[in-house]
Amino acid sequence: MSRSPSHVFPFPRSRQVVVDAARFARHRPTIRGLIEVDVTSARERLRQHHAATGETRSFTAFIASCLAHAVDADRSLHAYRDGRGRIVVFDDVDVGVIVEVTAQGRSFPLAHILRAANRRSLRELHDELRAVQAHPGASPSGRQARLADLFLRLPGPVRRAVYSWVSRHPHVWKARFGTVGLTCLGMFGPGGGWGLALPVHTLSVTVGGIGEKPAVVDGRIVPRELLSLTLDFDHDLVDGAPAARFARDLRERLERAEGLENLAGATTRSEMEAV
Repeated sequence: MSRSPSHVFPFPRSRQVVVDAARFARHRPTIRGLIEVDVTSARERLRQHHAATGETRSFTAFIASCLAHAVDADRSLHAYRDGRGRIVVFDDVDVGVIVEVTAQGRSFPLAHILRAANRRSLRELHDELRAVQAHPGASPSGRQARLADLFLRLPGPVRRAVYSWVSRHPHVWKARFGTVGLTCLGMFGPGGGWGLALPVHTLSVTVGGIGEKPAVVDGRIVPRELLSLTLDFDHDLVDGAPAARFARDLRERLERAEGLENLAGATTRSEMEAV
């Protein structure tokens, strides 16, 4: 039998990270929620700030800030179980976020951890993400690329044994991966829609697209910008009730544009409605 024309390429070693994550994630008892959040006010404030200053503020930093403060309000959302059956709850919320960076003319995702995001201002988080985008080597993940490449050369069973060991040592996990995960799929294209990622944290948030939809505001049907969010919880550590309370808290923080109140050119919600 003759073969159809085709091209054969070696499997990129960097893709092995995704393969390993998928193996790890499929054994987690995950409960998942799909919600929509009205981010019209937040987006309007960001646009006004850009018009007034020329600066484009990071929407990812805004979400990371709201996420960190919502977790800080109930730290059981980023608890981890150690190898001795104890539950470890951290004071600092370290947000592991995927940042799109460019190197050698190619764009690729880089895992970066926003340390103690619950104790820092939105401006600080924005500046850090922009610095990593401009200089990927500034991120510890970028500086450790050589070590990561050596690790990926190990046989699969050895890598999985390492992941298993790390998962039983919460402080090591926190240092390597952060305490909550944030994946922003919406930055790769316009329009609404939910993303289903591979959750490896106790709490993982996947940011989908933003779509303009009709919504009822003060008894009137008006167009609003609705963000699709996917919330994944490790059911071994998080029950439905605290998960629902967290979802409500996160939604409220995003909808009131928490942290964007003092942007140059931004107006308050009441001022916007009065116009």
